[in-house]
Amino acid sequence: MYFASDNWAGAHPDIARSLTEAADGYARAYGTSDLDKKVEHTFNEIFERDVAVFFVGTGTAANSLALASYNRPGGQVFCHAEAHVNVDECNAPEFFATGSKLVPIEGPRGKMPVEALSAAVARFSPDNVHGGQPVAVTLTQATEAGTVYELDEIAAIANVAHQKKLPLHMDGARFANALATLETTPAEMTWKRGVDILSFGGTKNGCWCAEALVLFDPGRAHEMHFLRKRSAQLFSKSRFIAAQFDAYFRGGLWLELAHHSNAMAAGLAAGIAQAKSARLAWPTGSNEVFAILRNATLRTLRDKGAALYDWPAPAEIKATMAEDETMVRLVTSFATKPEDVERFLSLCD
Repeated sequence: MYFASDNWAGAHPDIARSLTEAADGYARAYGTSDLDKKVEHTFNEIFERDVAVFFVGTGTAANSLALASYNRPGGQVFCHAEAHVNVDECNAPEFFATGSKLVPIEGPRGKMPVEALSAAVARFSPDNVHGGQPVAVTLTQATEAGTVYELDEIAAIANVAHQKKLPLHMDGARFANALATLETTPAEMTWKRGVDILSFGGTKNGCWCAEALVLFDPGRAHEMHFLRKRSAQLFSKSRFIAAQFDAYFRGGLWLELAHHSNAMAAGLAAGIAQAKSARLAWPTGSNEVFAILRNATLRTLRDKGAALYDWPAPAEIKATMAEDETMVRLVTSFATKPEDVERFLSLCD
């Protein structure tokens, strides 16, 4: 019963096999191999336009380089208060941008309210050198709360950003899960709704170590080449990242894996909603479920081998909790089995 993180899951067999195949023989280095170029073309097909693709090793690197590419002196980047860039990346976005600052915005269930974003951006006067200058907006899809921005919500945030001539970055660590939930296309969830640059994640959805920066304006690629090299993210044997993406996309595997993990989360959420000693904190929209468990039940689950994390409850949720209750986060993955979900739920009754 491994529900601690989708990072705990291994690699899908097709992806592991592709890595083994790429290990045979010789190939050009530093992103110039035939396989690298093939996968770059696949990204163009997926997003229905020419894009610039940069392979990196981690989501933190992708997010940091994306925001660094737009930084200017006194740069202010607007994000949700619970965003990964703000609370889980050890200030890497600010480090790689050499002096930018994240401006956190509160909002329920991991989403930035458009009105709050607009007000936060408006606080910075273009002529006030003391306050710095806005340089970007970033949103997370799916969010850290397991929710998903609807397409019109993405467009509304992009509108606020673009009115101030700010680029919109999307942290897509769980991009495939959000896409599966919305039943839309990559193009519709990104550039057609105003996203300028995307951190495209594969690691949480069956890859071993595969992340990519997708620039919807290929004209900005020249600068990114230098930023990636300077940050030590230009892999000499980048064909091994390409090999993962090659298998990931082949035959729609990436969406199949995301649909599975979402389905496992939906089953988990449905069971918790009916359980005697557990309840949902809020409805899930992807592969993350937030629940409130009685402490005795939580101890039993852990004694029986369940892996999950305690999670800090927002004020409005904490006000509804009894002293003997704890809020937890449960994350499903491509490797989650229905019997794991069933066993977990049986221990909640």
